[in-house]
Amino acid sequence: MKRCFLIAALGAFGAALGSGQQPTAPPPVEQSDEQARISVDVTRVSMLYTVTDRKGRFVTDLTRDDFEVLEGKKAQTIQEFVAESDLPLRLGILIDTSNSVRDRFRFEQDAAAEFLRTVMRAHLDKALLVRFDTHTELVTDLVDDPRKLEAGIRTLRPGGGTALYDAIFYACRDKLALDQPRTKFRRAIVIVSDGDDNQSDHTRDQALEMAQKADVVIYAISTNSSRAGTDGDKVLRYFTSETGGRAFFPFQVEDMAQSFENIANELRHQYNLLYKPEPLLTDGQWHPVNLRVKGRKDLIVRARAGYYAPKM
Repeated sequence: MKRCFLIAALGAFGAALGSGQQPTAPPPVEQSDEQARISVDVTRVSMLYTVTDRKGRFVTDLTRDDFEVLEGKKAQTIQEFVAESDLPLRLGILIDTSNSVRDRFRFEQDAAAEFLRTVMRAHLDKALLVRFDTHTELVTDLVDDPRKLEAGIRTLRPGGGTALYDAIFYACRDKLALDQPRTKFRRAIVIVSDGDDNQSDHTRDQALEMAQKADVVIYAISTNSSRAGTDGDKVLRYFTSETGGRAFFPFQVEDMAQSFENIANELRHQYNLLYKPEPLLTDGQWHPVNLRVKGRKDLIVRARAGYYAPKM
């Protein structure tokens, strides 16, 4: 199968990682289009998704023939299909350490640590920890040991502004997109934040584009302590809906653990399919995809809204 590999620039992190040193900040945020490219499979598109009924219960007994994939208005042929995907997980935990989350921070730490202990499978899954306030910092690189990640979580202290978009951009471009081949891993980010970005150099849409190029599903747990909807809530819904994830809005801080548990359950109840686009275009453009269950309007499919084709 012909493949085209467009390699992402690692920036200043390459030397630090190669020497075994722990990097403390991402590379400079101003990146050219050339630097932002990542490896892609020219001939196949992978879709990782969940199906629920109207009450939110997972539907896991569907087969390849139950699904229909449309790219534009043209039906596509599903080449591979797996129910309840057990692909190795590459997970990014992005924790807001700005002043706005100070009153909930201890609960965030406890819930995030328990989530990692629950969801990670030994010697198979890997996760990383990124904190963001005024700046973005890699606290723990991709590892398969939840204890190391928990130790990193316990070192976090709140203070500063909020650079959410930079954190998403960095985690996707410089970390989660790198394990190859793309179709052999499932990538997800869990954001714990109120969504109110006030420090990033990247825009919201630049962060989303990088997540889409890296095939990352975004989940979010809001730390908004009011019951009133905010612009930050809209931002979290935007990222999650466009990538096939979900946003959770626990009204009480004690409910945050349940939100993490809901995400863990969703990661265990996923379908995965691959198809070869017809016609096959390598134009570097965004291609919308509609994935649905044939004749079942009572079922809800959560999947990414499309993909960026490579440019040849």
